[in-house]
Amino acid sequence: MTMSDDPNLIDFSAERAKRVHDLNEKRLKEVRQAFEQALPLGKGAKKPKKKPKKK
Repeated sequence: MTMSDDPNLIDFSAERAKRVHDLNEKRLKEVRQAFEQALPLGKGAKKPKKKPKKK
């Protein structure tokens, strides 16, 4: 029986990659929330563009 045939075998590199990805996603979510609190984006409220004055 080879190692790759064992059903209980865990691919640590794949599991580590998933965990690192989840940690990065968590950190990104926290940073996004911090930015939204510091600099809230106006939703749909656009300023009308002023026409340039003619001289």
